[in-house]
Amino acid sequence: MVVNSPSSGKLKPSTIRIGTRYRANRLKGPYDAIVIGSGIGGLTTAACLAKAGKKVLVLEQHYTAGGYTHSYARNGYEWDVGVHYIGDMGSPHTLGRRLFDYITNGKLEWAPMDENYDRFFLGDKVVNLRAGKEGLRHSLLSAFPDEQNAIDQYLKLLGKVADGMQWYTLSKLTPGILSPLVHRGLDVALPECFNKTTWEVLSELTDNQELIGAITGQWGDCGVTPKQSSFMVHALIAKHYLYGGFYPVGGASEIAKTIIPVIQEPGGEVFTYADVTDILVEKGKATGVRMADGEEIRAPLVISNAGVINTFEKLLPAAVAERTGYQGKRQHITPSMPHIGLYIGLKGTPDQLGLPRTNFWIYPGADHDGNVQQFLDDPEHADFPVVYISFPAAKDPDYQNRWPGTSTIEIVAPTTWEIFEPWQDTLWGKRGEDYEALKQKITDQLLEVMYEKLPQLRGKVDYVETSTPLSTAWFCRYGRGELYGLDHNPERFEQDWLKPKTDIPGLYLTGQDILTCGVVGAMIGGLVTTLAIQGWRGTGLAKRIFVG
Repeated sequence: MVVNSPSSGKLKPSTIRIGTRYRANRLKGPYDAIVIGSGIGGLTTAACLAKAGKKVLVLEQHYTAGGYTHSYARNGYEWDVGVHYIGDMGSPHTLGRRLFDYITNGKLEWAPMDENYDRFFLGDKVVNLRAGKEGLRHSLLSAFPDEQNAIDQYLKLLGKVADGMQWYTLSKLTPGILSPLVHRGLDVALPECFNKTTWEVLSELTDNQELIGAITGQWGDCGVTPKQSSFMVHALIAKHYLYGGFYPVGGASEIAKTIIPVIQEPGGEVFTYADVTDILVEKGKATGVRMADGEEIRAPLVISNAGVINTFEKLLPAAVAERTGYQGKRQHITPSMPHIGLYIGLKGTPDQLGLPRTNFWIYPGADHDGNVQQFLDDPEHADFPVVYISFPAAKDPDYQNRWPGTSTIEIVAPTTWEIFEPWQDTLWGKRGEDYEALKQKITDQLLEVMYEKLPQLRGKVDYVETSTPLSTAWFCRYGRGELYGLDHNPERFEQDWLKPKTDIPGLYLTGQDILTCGVVGAMIGGLVTTLAIQGWRGTGLAKRIFVG
């Protein structure tokens, strides 16, 4: 029997709560810095500052810390909401792993996925990605044996972009006055392909559209299709997973759980149910925040992990945002694509149910931009342009210790904000019958896609609940339910104002909007923000993480 929750209002609360519940009388200031939002970017900045002896207050409006890295548990099942897999965790010497080990004091453990970590269904063609540089090469060659030259050229470009990324990241630390000079330097240091569109770069290597479709089979990891995305972000994602996918042992909530003690050590805290309504600006300087309960908390540093759009359009006084020239800059950035999420519970272990440690990416065909356009033209009848299926219970070796005899599956698919806009002013759990009927229709469609690939699961599903862009807007405060902050198109990466230090003294940005999306992208964003705050005092930290 499938139990689709008829009304979210009847759902039991999640049993996973990470962080301390906010009360004004629990504040133990003064604090050296306030971080708005406990996504991985905010937690990373807070932990790095804490390691330098700073007392940092992290304020999270949700009931649990972690942002998109949080987990939730209900009805005897547990799911992650954003940590489907992470690359570069197999060796302690990668930048991402060094940074994770630093901010968790080495307490976070990682489990490898299957060697075949991603499987692409491009219509009738199946391409299996295998871990390792040779693994990726052989995966593509076995599917496209006549394309050896294009594949080898492509792999070389991944390395060139990775080298250029170091210079691009450093440019985020440069004072605004030096921007013209830095731009000229980047023109020399970055490869020509760096910020072209992905499709443009790949079309210079091959005219085999199916190969391009396979190479870009992870476009869902940044939410932008090949003709719209910057090749830089495509290459970073491909390089990130070159040695396979990994999953945190104990589930995604272990990320926040292992970082928070580092923040607490010098007297800091991570508060949940802590709703920041305003950034306080006095005499042109950010001086603190105002809470929903009216409490004002002051600190010499305010660091926003709430996203660029939220920071400038919701948290800052309008006149202050206007003085920074934000309105003119706003036209160069767009929110990323919203999504649907299915959270499925099944009786039986992953072994009993035949669940893989491999992600499934299911496409109508290899033309990703065409698939999306068809969907946007007729979302009611067109196929979903991608359906991503993840098996967290199979990936986490500790899952059976926590939830014996059960399994979970997550399905993610893109959607549009416009489909759900009519209900944007309703409350979570009380959106009405029409909304629930729409959710049920989408749920049934996505379950059918899953059953087609895993027919043994038909009749085995015990529980399903579905999130929409409205759920994302409600819990994560992204206004249009976007998953990846700002769109990762070439124009976005030309915005030199998207960096940690804002034009408002005392106010910094952190997280995925200042660098790139993904757990490690946002985490490195958090590191870069710390370095921008510390200046020359951060040299040792930069050397430790970037050089090792």
